[in-house]
Amino acid sequence: MRILGIDPGYGITGFGLIEAQAGRYQLLSCGAITTPPNTEFSWRLEVIYNDMTQLLQTAKPDVVAIEELFFGQNVTTGINVAQSRGVILLSIRQAGLPLAEYKPMQVKQAVVGYGSATKHQVQDMTRRLLGLQCMPKPDDAADAIAIALCHARSSTSLLAKAAAQCRSRGI
Repeated sequence: MRILGIDPGYGITGFGLIEAQAGRYQLLSCGAITTPPNTEFSWRLEVIYNDMTQLLQTAKPDVVAIEELFFGQNVTTGINVAQSRGVILLSIRQAGLPLAEYKPMQVKQAVVGYGSATKHQVQDMTRRLLGLQCMPKPDDAADAIAIALCHARSSTSLLAKAAAQCRSRGI
């Protein structure tokens, strides 16, 4: 299964594409969609939308996993990230791809086994699971890879399979 992980942002949107098969993971590609600061915000959203649409066409993922928003202290930044996330969700929807959304704590739990893990612990375990010498940069790409791994590890659990069966039966 090809999983595209997305760490949404409006300055930097990280992405990581992995192949997950029988409990083994391989990093296929990663990077970031960037927009320059001090430019019109609507233009930045258009760049994110267009680049995400192009990425979905070239990466050909089976599923996209994206991080849910976590509002910290700066509400204005959170609103802008939410708008960026909105255009990303639109491009995923228009591509007709399945979507999975994960909270930061879920990503930490799935990758490290501890929901309060530090960013360093998540990156170190991500590196180990993929057999990488070092974590890709920028950090947003590394975070996106962890989100993809979260989906790979969560979607193959027995609980996830049971939930999918219930949904398919309308339960």
